[in-house]
Amino acid sequence: MTRRPEPARARSPRAPRDPYGIGPVASYVGPAIALVALVLIGAFTISLLNGNIPFVPTANHNGGNGDGGNGSDATPSPAPSNKVITVPANTFPGSIVYAKAGNIWIQTSQDAHQLTNTGNDSMPTFSADGKWIYFIRINESRAKFPTGGYQHRSWYDLETPGLVRVRPDGSGAQRLLTGSYVQGSSKWFFWLRQPVPSPDGKTVVVVSDGPNPLQSDIVLHTFGIASKKLTSLNLPESLHLGHQDPAWRPDGRFLLYVMNGRAQTRGAPQIYRYDPSTKTAKALTGPGYLAPAYSPDGAWIAATNTDAFGTDIAILDPAGKEVLRVTTDGHSFSPTWSPAGDAIAFLHLEGTIVDLKMAKLDKSTGRWTVTDTLDLTKVSALDGASRPSWFIAPAELPGAGAGPGTGGSPAASTAP
Repeated sequence: MTRRPEPARARSPRAPRDPYGIGPVASYVGPAIALVALVLIGAFTISLLNGNIPFVPTANHNGGNGDGGNGSDATPSPAPSNKVITVPANTFPGSIVYAKAGNIWIQTSQDAHQLTNTGNDSMPTFSADGKWIYFIRINESRAKFPTGGYQHRSWYDLETPGLVRVRPDGSGAQRLLTGSYVQGSSKWFFWLRQPVPSPDGKTVVVVSDGPNPLQSDIVLHTFGIASKKLTSLNLPESLHLGHQDPAWRPDGRFLLYVMNGRAQTRGAPQIYRYDPSTKTAKALTGPGYLAPAYSPDGAWIAATNTDAFGTDIAILDPAGKEVLRVTTDGHSFSPTWSPAGDAIAFLHLEGTIVDLKMAKLDKSTGRWTVTDTLDLTKVSALDGASRPSWFIAPAELPGAGAGPGTGGSPAASTAP
């Protein structure tokens, strides 16, 4: 759990911040209070407020989703941290990447194998061309940073995130950005979460309070791979609660994200749609939706619906209206759409164990229906804070070679 204080800030015209509602806002916060606040904040940053994604223990990390676990003492013991139990009878095209016990894993219809072994990796995402997997790697260290004003420094255990990419075969690892923040002789860090490369491969959207964590909330930024520059998109917030869950439309025309909000004591996450050409954003849904994912043709959106009973997967139309509830168990979250357009993979919580499931879809009647729901892993204890990502090579897509507009190709998109 990240130990993060709330260091004193220089005077500025901005309103005082207490984005997580965990204590009084003040310009001078003692080390003891800062550490208590830190434990709560670091556990899951933004998603903590939403109150709908529980902290799901894995072998080394916590994460997860929902009001949901049944708390049953009969839950089987999870697989060891170096093993994923796949269900070989269930096949799917391409590869799905996810995190388990601080390492990145890739699963195909044949097997699952571990890609990294640091124990500090999470939140993997395929690039649009499948040539890279982007993820977050934590570097643990100790350093001093001012507390109780800038006159006194205290030691802290730092978990500094870095943006890393690696080839799907595990080669060519590159650290693109580090969240290290230096102030004179003091050292701290800024958050980097949920990296999503743009369809053209030139930038990566991340959720961050960098490059200066003393002057920013945890909001959407772009990182230029060539320029090495981290830039805020300057999108509106609600109560300084920040953003999460960025998701590009395959053609790059829109970027979906979640603006965190609060309705009395409950979180009220809401999906927004950002237009890079006009640099404007507008609400796509009302409160209660998060973790959006575009269909490969850009015409539909899979998302996590959250309410007092738990979380489920839903399909939304381009206007944000729900057209199908894919699951009704109250324990399903973080969908990713198959590049073939005929299935959605998602995480599922059973007791305290997170696994991967897949819902097969059909739209031959003109309306979405679920034809089957299959287990892709069993008692594998995946990282619930790391949504899966799915890639299928173009040659393996349905209708490959039949020209544009087939097989779920982004070229087929006519959505507004």
